[in-house]
Amino acid sequence: MQRPKFSVIIPVYNRPQEVDELLASLVGQTVRDFEVIIVEDGSADRSDSVADRYRERLTLHYFFKPNAGPGPARNFGFEKASGQYLVVFDSDCILPPGYFEAVEHALRTDGWDAWGGPDRAHEKFTIVQRAMGYTMSSFFTTGGIRGGRKRVGWFQPRSFNMGIARKVFEETRGFRFDRYAEDIEFSIRMKKAGYKIGLIPEAFVYHKRRTSFRQFYDQVFNFGRGRALVGSVHPEAVKATHWFPTVFVMGTCLILLSAVLNVKVFLSLGLLWLAYFGLIFLDSCRVNKDLRVAALSMPAAFLQLWGYGSGFVKEWIKHTRVKRSAVNQ
Repeated sequence: MQRPKFSVIIPVYNRPQEVDELLASLVGQTVRDFEVIIVEDGSADRSDSVADRYRERLTLHYFFKPNAGPGPARNFGFEKASGQYLVVFDSDCILPPGYFEAVEHALRTDGWDAWGGPDRAHEKFTIVQRAMGYTMSSFFTTGGIRGGRKRVGWFQPRSFNMGIARKVFEETRGFRFDRYAEDIEFSIRMKKAGYKIGLIPEAFVYHKRRTSFRQFYDQVFNFGRGRALVGSVHPEAVKATHWFPTVFVMGTCLILLSAVLNVKVFLSLGLLWLAYFGLIFLDSCRVNKDLRVAALSMPAAFLQLWGYGSGFVKEWIKHTRVKRSAVNQ
């Protein structure tokens, strides 16, 4: 039997509805030279019945394993894959019909060893999901941290939309972290190994992320923790820009403190704070063309920056204490 060109690996934990939507979008691809590998990472709410409904329309393999986190789950899928290229998606993604067509074109023209693509908000997403999607990709929040063609630095593929050549996995053995920025750490190692890594703008996905602000906060808090963890292994990977959310947290606390200590300082800092969120509102209006989404982009941006900054500084302090303790022993 001829090997497929692509192996799609989908780790999932208690999200059968999301898997259903992702598989439906894979059925609609204009290029169908791929197999699908679902790795159920110890879920209580399993997706095996969902997978069964697609077996006649997709070359699909379902595996169940004890919970160990998304990094090991993807590596498990890599081991089971037979494709020339290994592609990973988060279960909360939906693909446009031309995703693999765009990837094939880029591989022919650019010859990437590894790639990633952007994420977008689908018109059917809730306004909260669209607001969260905007803040995650906006230059005015932490969306400006990632490298790209129009940004300073180099592009770091993220695991919600990442592809690698088989040789990359065979030589690097894939993800090292169980969770929290495991994709960033993997991207850094790929770059250090000399692989050709690129952004394919046309290979985007619709990424739902989370359904509520509470879930969103927890997610970005862990993103902040993950960046600090990456810094403990690759110190050069933490730049001044990664401290921006922490500075935001400190600045917000300073504003609240100045309300008690110095009214003039409070008014000055408060105006800057309001101007910043006004900029986010206007830019979200421009991007989303929806006043409701723009209005919700402001609290989404606040939660994103506060959560990321808090997670980052908490993990950074923890790592610093452990490092000092080890030195003193």
